[in-house]
Amino acid sequence: MTEIDGIHQARDDARAALQQALSEIKRVIVGQDAMLERLLVSLLANGHVLLEGVPGLAKTLTLKTLAAVLGGSYGRIQFTPDLVPADLVGTRVWRPDTGHFDTELGPVFHNFVLADEINRAPAKVQSALLEVMQEKQVTIGGTSYPVPRPFIVMATQNPIESEGTYPLPEAQVDRFLMKIVVDYPTPGEEAAVVGRSLQPPVAVRECLTLADLEAHSRAVETVTADRAIIGYAVALADASRHPGNYGLSELDPLIEFGSSPRGPIGLVQAARALALLRGRVHVETGDIRDLAPDVLRHRLVLSYDALSEGVSVDSLIEQLLETVSAPDAERLIRSAG
Repeated sequence: MTEIDGIHQARDDARAALQQALSEIKRVIVGQDAMLERLLVSLLANGHVLLEGVPGLAKTLTLKTLAAVLGGSYGRIQFTPDLVPADLVGTRVWRPDTGHFDTELGPVFHNFVLADEINRAPAKVQSALLEVMQEKQVTIGGTSYPVPRPFIVMATQNPIESEGTYPLPEAQVDRFLMKIVVDYPTPGEEAAVVGRSLQPPVAVRECLTLADLEAHSRAVETVTADRAIIGYAVALADASRHPGNYGLSELDPLIEFGSSPRGPIGLVQAARALALLRGRVHVETGDIRDLAPDVLRHRLVLSYDALSEGVSVDSLIEQLLETVSAPDAERLIRSAG
């Protein structure tokens, strides 16, 4: 087998294995297909996810099932106003019997970490978690401890309650690869959920190992994203910062700050993983368009005018997607040399 044949085989194996894992998760989770696909994309792209949805939409069950199917460890942290950073990352404990300090690692030392209602903890605790997400390690008493690999944080926010919450600063939210808005299931899906609740819980089986997952993440690196695709992702981000340059001057007073450079970087990385899941060896424009709302919605800061008029960030992204086209990407490519 040639090297090229080996690359093709690795991609095929990765797609088949991930589709099998997705099918196994769907035996438990009903009606959240988009969320499940985005979670696998985030895993392959080594990114973290911020989920926003009302209680009862299977966010906790989803991550627990994902951990069981992928053979990783699972930890859940319930964020509350009295939480301190040591409750997350761990601390040093004095042992009188030995006369020494021992290090006790916190609940972030798992492959899959659920940060439930992350906006209910104060800024110092939020920053501690976000630092672990960025650095992939924790420093306690001058010693650094790496978190397990792979490492994904799925943080949740409840959009219907604001009392006693501490909103995440925009600069910290930017560290999440995606912000996924989880909606209610359809009546048919909800009926299936109710029906399953009357039966014994489904016992899922482990379909992948963590080593398999790392190998499949490497397969994503063989998926091609050409200059036009990169230019399209950059054009979308640039249009969020300078909408007047793209014939959208009416959006100028509505967007306070556009996407950071992490936006197009994450968009292309996620699109490569999505293309792999969809059985392709290259990224298409449709992959970028499908992922743009999830990757960009938490990176746009609306102005006071937009908030007072009830303008949603998703409606602005939709206008960007309708207006920005391939010629804009080509123009950016030519200007870059």
